[in-house]
Amino acid sequence: MSSNLAHHHFEEICVICDHQKAKGIHLYTSFICSDCEHELIQTDTSDPKYKYFLKRLKKVTTPEIFS
Repeated sequence: MSSNLAHHHFEEICVICDHQKAKGIHLYTSFICSDCEHELIQTDTSDPKYKYFLKRLKKVTTPEIFS
C-alpha cells in the first residue's frame, strides 16, 4: 500500500470548510480541521466571519445515547 493511499485513508471532511483533511479535532460526531480550528480561535467575535463559523458549527450534532 503506497503512503499516498494510506494518507487519504485517514482524511476526514471538515464540518466548517468541507475539505478532506488529515489533522484536526473531533467534536462529538463531527471533525474540524486544524486550519479551521486555528482560524476560529483567532477570529474576533465582532468579525462577520465569526458568524459564518457559528453557522457551520450548527451542523455539529450531539451523539445519541441508546440505553
